[in-house]
Amino acid sequence: MKSAQDHKPPFTGPAFDNSYARLPGSFHARIEPTPVDRPSLIRLNRELAEALGLDAEALASPEGVEIMAGNRPAAGAEPVAMAYAGHQFANWVPQLGDGRALLLGEVIDRNGRRRDIQLKGSGPTPFSRGGDGRSSIGPVVREYIASEAMHALGIPTTRALAAIATGEHVERNQPEPGGILVRVADSHIRIGTFEYFARNGRPDSVRTLADYVIERHYPELADSEHAHLDFFSAVIERTAYLVAEWMRVGFIHGVMNTDNTSVVGETIDFGPFGWMDEFHPATVYSSIDRHGRYAFNQQPGIAHWNLARLGECLLPLFDAKGEAALEKANEVLKTFEERFERHFHRVLRSKLGLGGDRDGDIELAEDLLARMTDQRADMTLTFRRLGGLDASDGSGDGPVRELFDDPTSFDTWLVKWRERLGAETRSDGERRQAMRRTNPAFVLRNHLAQQAVDAAIDHLDFEPMHRLTEILVRPYDDQPGNEHYAHPPHPEQRVLKTFCGT
Repeated sequence: MKSAQDHKPPFTGPAFDNSYARLPGSFHARIEPTPVDRPSLIRLNRELAEALGLDAEALASPEGVEIMAGNRPAAGAEPVAMAYAGHQFANWVPQLGDGRALLLGEVIDRNGRRRDIQLKGSGPTPFSRGGDGRSSIGPVVREYIASEAMHALGIPTTRALAAIATGEHVERNQPEPGGILVRVADSHIRIGTFEYFARNGRPDSVRTLADYVIERHYPELADSEHAHLDFFSAVIERTAYLVAEWMRVGFIHGVMNTDNTSVVGETIDFGPFGWMDEFHPATVYSSIDRHGRYAFNQQPGIAHWNLARLGECLLPLFDAKGEAALEKANEVLKTFEERFERHFHRVLRSKLGLGGDRDGDIELAEDLLARMTDQRADMTLTFRRLGGLDASDGSGDGPVRELFDDPTSFDTWLVKWRERLGAETRSDGERRQAMRRTNPAFVLRNHLAQQAVDAAIDHLDFEPMHRLTEILVRPYDDQPGNEHYAHPPHPEQRVLKTFCGT
């Protein structure tokens, strides 16, 4: 006798409600994903599926995998490739767009938030510029791990719902297995989306886009007398916060072009990113960043530059008179430096376990960073182990001292730090717990990411990906038995160049 489960209809996809697809045709190109040969599920993010209000079992079913691979139409989906432009390494490119991605649709999650679901590697689009629109399995694995690691660190980011193997090969330097990433975002709208219309002489489309973003992402501004100027200010605030948080954990985005800068303050487009090992403010990993434009310490300045480009796009919305509009834009834009400084100083104090705000705190933090640079100390381990030291007893200082080429340099700084801790009102136990919550034990070190990518490309072995993901979703826990994942690379393991996921 058949059960009710046997009569359950085939899964037809999430319940989509697609506001972006309802915007004018100039905002996107309607196109279906290109089917793949033999799609199979590598990993499904069940926790995220639950938060989105989706049936994880249905997504993992053959029908669900076919939908996520682009082989089967999802009921209610309206796939579009989004149009945008951008400044790439400060050079203007008038048309970019989703060349290997499709916005499948939008869902309303369990908290009432509208979330994009996008397929990356789903085939060519009108914006592909001669590319195949596909992705190797390597960038899929790398972005899945990175975005979930970033989320677990508490930093705004796009997320990974699923990784799919296509059963096909893509031609790169050599044939590599193909993959598709199912990405989730609050929004895929970028500064470059505004630039696409503004710099191509379409002010009405800029207004339409701005009003759409305000209604969807900044509804608290809808009734403001100066909604567009307030929107610009809100993007500045979110961006300042985001970059400060990247720097808290030693993250280097690697390609902060305006087309890779979200207008909702999410980390987007994990390409040639890297997490710092030895601390050095000028660290660069991106293979295409030959002059250090997007180095670790350049990220605040680049964010400011990108935001200026957004302000230029919005000028006609600020005031009908050009000179007045420019004055208003500059007044708001110049707040970025103060906002970033406020967030970054908060980060520095929290990393040192300083609950108050006293003169000399930032100089104390900068002194440590300078000594770490000179002595080639590992960033993540230095701050994590610092959080375990006693406020007055130096007998346990060894694990941090050994990270410095000359430990006496650290000893000198420790005296000043302990003097400062004497002014704290929190107990030493409370201070330690606070430092554990801001200084992770585990980050996605470049050599670990590369090991997972190599295993996937060379052997279709996804166990390193699974293991690494499971560790990185608990970055602030000690995780006994997994200590080697917290260690910096051996000299022969170091990854000094990272690459875009093309």
